[in-house]
Amino acid sequence: MTASADIGAEIIVHLARLAQSGGDHRLTTAQWSALRFFARANRLSRTPSAFSAFHATTRGTASQTVKSLVELGLLERHRSESDGRSVRYDLTEAGREALADDPLRALSERLEQLPENERGQLLGALQTIAGDLAVIRESNAFGTCADCAHCDSGADRSSFCRCAAETLRVCDMEALCVEFRPRNAQGDPQEHAH
Repeated sequence: MTASADIGAEIIVHLARLAQSGGDHRLTTAQWSALRFFARANRLSRTPSAFSAFHATTRGTASQTVKSLVELGLLERHRSESDGRSVRYDLTEAGREALADDPLRALSERLEQLPENERGQLLGALQTIAGDLAVIRESNAFGTCADCAHCDSGADRSSFCRCAAETLRVCDMEALCVEFRPRNAQGDPQEHAH
């Protein structure tokens, strides 16, 4: 292991802590993470178990975090239209307003100031590292439908998810998905399974 790799890892961890240290202190780091997740996740992934996988925590801890956000009026629970046994959580208006004070906003603003090509290279490198680490940890790799091996896009700009067997809406294409599978450089699914 090179010193620069160790320093890079420490900088990433330090940056994450520093970025999460500001904002509304009535929410914990886990609650902020959940609020962000439910704001960005597609309709099929807005569940406590999907948040558990995303946040790399136990289902019990994730459920308690989600429950606390419901009690604060930032999330609301809905029964699934297709399966009455499952539930989905959506942000309330208060939840959307709370995200205006998201402590990660300052970090996002700094990233936005980078030249576009540098920002793209950094994002690509971080996505690769996150995907590789997810494989090593036997965890889910999260990404968007637009970059997923399960997604078929038609010439008419329609998209279909083979995993969920559903037509995707435009808003789904940039949303996080728990069933995400990265494509390799040729656009095929990665060989490894999670």
